[in-house]
Amino acid sequence: MLLNKLNILVALTLFTAINCAAQTKPKATDFDLVNRQLTVTNDGTIHVNGVDSAGLVWLKGRKFTYGTIEFDIKGNDRLQGSFVGLAYHGLNDSTYEAVYFRPFNFKADDSVRRSHAVQYIALPQYDWPMLREKYPNKYEFSVTPAPNPNDWFHAKIDVSPAKVSVYVNYAKKPALVVTPLTSTGGSKIAYWVGFGSPGDWKNLKIVKKKQLAF
Repeated sequence: MLLNKLNILVALTLFTAINCAAQTKPKATDFDLVNRQLTVTNDGTIHVNGVDSAGLVWLKGRKFTYGTIEFDIKGNDRLQGSFVGLAYHGLNDSTYEAVYFRPFNFKADDSVRRSHAVQYIALPQYDWPMLREKYPNKYEFSVTPAPNPNDWFHAKIDVSPAKVSVYVNYAKKPALVVTPLTSTGGSKIAYWVGFGSPGDWKNLKIVKKKQLAF
């Protein structure tokens, strides 16, 4: 009798674990797409195609103001063809903040290109051309050590009212630290890709903080 109860308990535990794993795997219906098509692979990777526009993959029902967002991400080494990142504080399809990477610049021979590896923007007012012209090397920087531009890498974005810090591949020192340029009033989150760029993401983790100490 005791053995039967133990077998039932084990079976229920396994069933619960399998169900929980299944629930955490993303589905195409979990997202609202802007200028992209999306596929979800068996391991939970989100893949979007590359077209001649920027694209957004909004996470339905997910809200974020302050805290930490972590994820694994992959672009490629095609010059001017890989811009991959994440948008947050989204108000709508044209108003949000974002952090993104240019993997084709990670290991470029040219030091100027390497300094354009990770970028902060705050649309619609503060896009990268204006930031680069008026504030050179302030809202974009190199990533050291540089990841392989064709491989997965890990990104962590810490967001507080006073600063945004971006960490790559579990580095203790941030690759980029900036003061936010706007307050959109939005709380939407999206996977983000630039003009012509495909992208891949997995293992998203969001830790929210209502109040942060300074």
